[in-house]
Formats: sequence, structure tokens, C-alpha cells
Amino acid sequence: MTDVAYAGTPQAGPAFITARGLEKHHGQTHALRGVDVTIRQGEIVAVMGPSGSGKSTLLHCLAGVITPDTGEVTIDETQISALTEDQRSRFRLTRLGFVFQFGQLLPELSAEDNVALPLMLAGTRRARALVQAHSWLARLGLEGMERRLPSELSGGQAQRVALARGLVNAPAVLFADEPTGSLDSLTAERVMETLTEVVRNTGTTLVIVTHDARVASYSDREIFIRDGRVTSPALEGAM
Repeated sequence: MTDVAYAGTPQAGPAFITARGLEKHHGQTHALRGVDVTIRQGEIVAVMGPSGSGKSTLLHCLAGVITPDTGEVTIDETQISALTEDQRSRFRLTRLGFVFQFGQLLPELSAEDNVALPLMLAGTRRARALVQAHSWLARLGLEGMERRLPSELSGGQAQRVALARGLVNAPAVLFADEPTGSLDSLTAERVMETLTEVVRNTGTTLVIVTHDARVASYSDREIFIRDGRVTSPALEGAM
């Protein structure tokens, strides 16, 4: 099996994320059915499919948030599906970044503390973490809102705080589940432009789950999931 190159896909960069034979059940629902995926270092990949297709389950397995029933996931030579829960938590904290559809900000923390939290959990002193948090908030158009609580932000502002939190620790891989779902179209485009510029400049691998073709257009390629399977040979095909 060989990877297919597309316009815009980085020509350099080894396989950075590999998943083989992923199976996952949620109760009686067979969410993933033998999924194989390869993502290269620095690549931007959009995972698309109808509701209930298994795309968010795939993202969560790739990120080590949940473990597959069978199969394995490797990120940068670390087989995360074989790690203990504590080991996976540490790996996520130090190597990965996350942005979810509804932000999942801690309501009792200010914007600056929400963004700084991953750094502080990893051992960075609060003062230094806040400097980095302020830098990201400013880049995403939130300067002056550092001390607002999530309840004092609009949905779009809260989602940009979540994006800053996902990027603040310079992750090797950023996983984003509908990252612009709460934003108006203009703000969504600005956020995607900023996001893709950052990951291009830093070599960060970006995996995006989205329903939005405009968001997917920023990716190097798309992976379509239907009924728990990769459905298009143009995405994970063999030549």
C-alpha cells in the first residue's frame, strides 16, 4: 500500500501517525470497522463524513482519548494504544493539542487561565504561561479579553480561546473537532488562515474533523468516513 499525493500535500516528511485495523464499538454501535490511516508529519488532513459515520471516534482513537477495541495507533514511534491511561494522559498533555466543537472551557477560569492551563499542568510557572497565553489570545483577536470568564464571551470568542489553548504548548499534533463550528463565516476564515499559517510554519500535524467544505479546503487532503470505514480510495488508497 502506498500513499497517494495530492496538490498541496507536503512531499517531505515521514509517516507520523499510523492507525491499523481500528475497531471500536459504542454499545451496539460498530463505530469503526477496520480503519487504516496514515498521516505524514506536517500534513493537514480533514476527516469528513455524515453524522454518525465514525469520524469523531476515529479522531479520539488517533489522539489516545479513547482506546480501540482492536488495532493500534502510533504517533512518532510511540504506540499510544498500548500505553496506560496515565501514560496516555501525559502524552496528550505534552505532545498533543485539542480543539473541540463547543470549546470545553473551564467556566470558573478566565480566558488567560484557560489558555495557560496546559502549560501549567506540564510544569510551566504561571507567570511564564500567562505571557504565552496572552500572545496567542492577541493573535486570535482577543486582546483585552484575557480576564473574561467563558460566560462573558460570545460563542465565537470562546471558541477562539479554545483554539489558543490547543496551540499554546506547541503541539506536535493538533486535533480539531469542528474547530470553527461556533464562528461566523468571516471569523471562521480568519481563524483557519491563522491556524494553517501556524501549523505550516511550525511543522505541526493537523487533523480536523469537519462538516464544512470551506474548512476542509484548507487541508492537504480529505479522509471520508462512512459507516465506520474509509470510503474513498483517493484518500487512503493503494496504487
